[in-house]
Amino acid sequence: MTPFGEKLRDLRAERGISQKDMAKAIGVSAAYLSALEHGRRGQPTWDKLQRIIQYFNIIWDDAEELQRLAMISHPRVVIDTAGLPPAATELANLLAARIADLDEATTGLLIRKLESVPEKRKR
Repeated sequence: MTPFGEKLRDLRAERGISQKDMAKAIGVSAAYLSALEHGRRGQPTWDKLQRIIQYFNIIWDDAEELQRLAMISHPRVVIDTAGLPPAATELANLLAARIADLDEATTGLLIRKLESVPEKRKR
């Protein structure tokens, strides 16, 4: 499951809405919505994301947070380490190989640590 998928499922559950009903209302299949929630689909298109935001009548900070979650929720990530030091490539490969072995506490610790590192270059 992705952060976006988890939030989407929570929003539906809070409002007592079925996947089938929501899917019909936003013009997608229930299978697509299920795959999005479970992380078997990548980020929704901008158009689909806007339909979801409108469907839940989400505004301001909550809409921005849902957009942020969508941006960080691609289930198959590619890390380009070309031009970076060898240690960066080692880190990317080690994380790819061991991410399934990390418990929630360790994952949270790594996320907080990486979020605290200031950006040095534009992406």
